[in-house]
Amino acid sequence: MGILYVVGTPIGNLGDMTYRAVETLKNVDFICAEDTRVTLKLLNHFEIKKPLICYQEHNAAQAGEQILARLLAGENAAIVTDAGMPCISDPGEKLVKLCAENNVRTEVVPGPSAVISALAISGQNTSRFRFEGFLSVNKRQRYDHLAQVKDARETLIFYEAPHKLHKTLRDMLDYFGDRRISLCRELTKLHEEVIRTTLSAALELYPDNKTAKGEFVLVIEGAAEEDIAEAETIEQAFEQVQALVEKGVRGTDACREIARATGFSKGELYAMLVEIK
Repeated sequence: MGILYVVGTPIGNLGDMTYRAVETLKNVDFICAEDTRVTLKLLNHFEIKKPLICYQEHNAAQAGEQILARLLAGENAAIVTDAGMPCISDPGEKLVKLCAENNVRTEVVPGPSAVISALAISGQNTSRFRFEGFLSVNKRQRYDHLAQVKDARETLIFYEAPHKLHKTLRDMLDYFGDRRISLCRELTKLHEEVIRTTLSAALELYPDNKTAKGEFVLVIEGAAEEDIAEAETIEQAFEQVQALVEKGVRGTDACREIARATGFSKGELYAMLVEIK
């Protein structure tokens, strides 16, 4: 039976490729890649010639079974993503799960991570944090996501593309209030930049979706104790439910979130919401 190696690759600077990662890619029988064209450039740089298999979201089921069969037959494989650690907010997690279910050995070859790199230079609290990935483009899911994490005390980390940055900053200001944020852009690349500011000031820096360039990691301070919503009566809790609904959060989701934050019954809050409709 073969081994699946989870191999971290550079997030920008090819000099961050580790010796062990290069040797692993040289020694496996084949490499599973998110975008074979991107990975081929990496392999060519390090003079590695290995067969590539495209493994991404749209073909994960079919390709996963093919990869598993080869592993069970005794071949060794590596999985990489376009940049950073594979299998983190990435379809590669399905392949690792498939291997675990079939008792195929997996080994990690650690490498750069945009999440950890951004957190380390953010100037924010690093003792406890939550990685939240990308916000959904669906308005309701997006607002529900923000509502779920707005009271979290941990430092929050999000990914965002430049053309969606302005809207994301605006929505975060609406839900979180004017917190500190570190905008980490183009990490390890030529134009790496870290802007430590507030959400309101960040909106002034990026007043539209045309001014931002490069991929962003957003590191936002967690909720202060005094910012966490409190309600002495169910009527006050219901006001918080209505505020979330007005922002586009589904009624059931708003009731669940406020019930969790205040301790009042989700069922009672939802009954009050139905009554006014």
